[in-house]
Amino acid sequence: MNNQTAPLNTDDLQTWLDYWSHVHVTGIDLGLERVIPVAEQLGVINPKAKVITVAGTNGKGSTTTTLAAILNAQGLNVGLYQSPHIYRFNERVKLAGQEVDDQTLIDAFVAVDQARRICDLSLSFFEATTLAAFVIFKQKQCDVWVLEVGLGGRLDVVNVIDPDVAVITNIGLDHTDWLGDTIEKIAYEKAGIIRANIPVIFAGAQDIPQAIQHKVQETNATLYALNHDYFYDNSEDGQSWNFASSGTTLKLPLGHLALENISAAVAAILVSGLTVSQQAISQGIQNAQLSGRFEIRKIHDKTVIFDAGHNPHGVEFLLKQLRKFLEYNKQYTEVVSVFSMLSDKDVDSVVKLLKNTVLKWKIAPLTVPRAASLEQLQTALQHETVEQFDCVQAAFQSALAETNNNQLILVCGSFHTLEAVWEYLDECQ
Repeated sequence: MNNQTAPLNTDDLQTWLDYWSHVHVTGIDLGLERVIPVAEQLGVINPKAKVITVAGTNGKGSTTTTLAAILNAQGLNVGLYQSPHIYRFNERVKLAGQEVDDQTLIDAFVAVDQARRICDLSLSFFEATTLAAFVIFKQKQCDVWVLEVGLGGRLDVVNVIDPDVAVITNIGLDHTDWLGDTIEKIAYEKAGIIRANIPVIFAGAQDIPQAIQHKVQETNATLYALNHDYFYDNSEDGQSWNFASSGTTLKLPLGHLALENISAAVAAILVSGLTVSQQAISQGIQNAQLSGRFEIRKIHDKTVIFDAGHNPHGVEFLLKQLRKFLEYNKQYTEVVSVFSMLSDKDVDSVVKLLKNTVLKWKIAPLTVPRAASLEQLQTALQHETVEQFDCVQAAFQSALAETNNNQLILVCGSFHTLEAVWEYLDECQ
């Protein structure tokens, strides 16, 4: 147990974040035994708000962003919790669509630290910071809490709160060291967010895993599955799409995020018991944006796509969107990728998926723990046209300088790859 003194400079957010990084022996420690007493002490376990919890392998960020945007458009007081952040820690906690300020976070951290000391327990960084979000949502009397599960579901700290609606976006093989090495084992962990008699959205375009079906039956929950109970398709006009479920058909505008995730959010709204107009749904879809999810930007007259896909499922999704983009923008005939990954991800499978689309690769090691080495990246990319750089920023500079008008730059492989480029662009401004 490490019960070190809280930071003296309580006006500095970074000091608090450093503190939470060192209070507990490990960064990830799945299990709720230590968290529940602290959450009870803080009085956040049974919020008066409506709670929508989202788990899944990919698409959680887009789904929670869309949910919050729709509910904000309806005029509800919405607390949105997501992780990880890309740039600033404050991105993880939003009120009415805005990141919370440093002081609000610091005040919540003080409360969490006092509660854990009363309970004589240590908390991991993720546990402490998630509880701080709950403290803020309670204090601000949010009408709805939209919560993104960090890892798995059953043992994730978000799961100390009972949801009124559970959404599982899809199940893929990721975090296998923590969650298990089969789809069924991972599905069992994700299904841990399901509670008795609540609606459950399963948005995976795959067969419903047995573990989810069992949990639904065991809890008498009501399952709404994509392509069974709700459906979506593109309209012929190219400007809208159709959502259909039992007794409901909606024509809705296209948004900035993937339809698979937007439709999951709409399905969750419709079964939530909240009163939400079609106008708010349409407006929320158009408002919902998320950095690094097939984000297209013009930089020095070059077209750059940022995508945080970092596992095979995420990259398949990226390629689906990229092919559609190239179909409508025929001037682009070649893709150049600024690429790096973490070593514990499936680098070989990701490269295999991308290599028929990417003409040239500009690779560099990330400056974070678990970064894949240049050797690991190079091995996965043998037989490809590859240039190596010391850092991602240099790889991106080279891509900007050398690409011509028929080439598109794709920055991908990890959130950290995107972050390195964004930092570089900020410094250039």
